Amino acid sequence: MQAYAVIQTGGKQYRVEPGSVLEVERLDAQPGDRLEDLPVLAVSNGSELAVGKPRVDGARVAAVVVGHKRGRKVISFKKKRRKGYERKQGHRQELTVLKIESVA
Repeated sequence: MQAYAVIQTGGKQYRVEPGSVLEVERLDAQPGDRLEDLPVLAVSNGSELAVGKPRVDGARVAAVVVGHKRGRKVISFKKKRRKGYERKQGHRQELTVLKIESVA
């Protein structure tokens, strides 16, 4: 089994492995920047699992910002029948694409 970690960013938790690419909520970083201060909640070396309370001491996950993009459009539609009430609102989330380099 390969080493993996569980990190938290944007109020969500992600299971990551070295070489994986993931999309997270927009981070204040430029493409090419290296991030090493991501909160690590759990880490596994392939045989043992260490779970933090809430973070694992000494665990590091290194990631590189690949770029920024916008997610797919989400439509919020409200309607009350027979009342002439309709509201339509769209939203596109700003995302950051991260490539995980190492888990330690």
